[in-house]
Amino acid sequence: MKLVPKNLLRSIVLTLCVSTTLTACAKSDLPPTGIHDPNEAANRRIHEFNKRVDTILLSPASNGYGTIIPRPVRTGVSNFADHLSLPNDVINNTLQGKIPEAGSSLFRFVFNSTFGIAGLFDPASAAGMERHDTDFGETLHVWGAGEGAYTEMPFFGPSTTRDAYGFAVDIMLDPFFVVVREPTRYIGGVAYVVNKMGERYEYDATVDSILYDSADSYAQARILYLQNRRFRLGNQGEETSVDPEFDPYEDPYADF
Repeated sequence: MKLVPKNLLRSIVLTLCVSTTLTACAKSDLPPTGIHDPNEAANRRIHEFNKRVDTILLSPASNGYGTIIPRPVRTGVSNFADHLSLPNDVINNTLQGKIPEAGSSLFRFVFNSTFGIAGLFDPASAAGMERHDTDFGETLHVWGAGEGAYTEMPFFGPSTTRDAYGFAVDIMLDPFFVVVREPTRYIGGVAYVVNKMGERYEYDATVDSILYDSADSYAQARILYLQNRRFRLGNQGEETSVDPEFDPYEDPYADF
């Protein structure tokens, strides 16, 4: 009789290894400032790869998806994808010591599962239940892990060392991935991809301006990610280096 599923055991081991390694290497006495990008050459190659994927695959597919699929259906897919991520919010809020937020996320999941037809609708928001969105990258931040180097991830785009490890752990800790058997276990991943297509369609002009209209799309994407991520973590109690007059859509290289 198997008391602990193999996937769950691997997830626990991975979580412990990542958290121990990153926390041991943390430099949490100062907030992150500036840009630390020692692997810029490799990151730029990955960035160009991601741009080609967007040009050849993601942008055309998202335009087709947004054109063919009605908005109410796209909204339902987005709600469903967000709903499936709520168990991770419960786990990470708990690991961060935010018990009320974890309880609120759990109640939101149960409420939308019951009254929102498995999360296709979002009556919890209509009832004033706020979502406490988080991830394991933020958990590592709360535990004292440093931001690390800027990293461009294949297919997934801008990140940092801490957030890239956090992203991997979030996948391994996803209850649907760990507990549910194939092929149902991949429903969360499918919902994530389809939802990203919807987001690409909704923000088409903004994404195109960053990737294809800026003088240096890599630098533009990098500064956008770091500023926005640091601002979000700063809202959780860490001092932030964000300039209050920072314009996320201004091209820093336009005058060169």
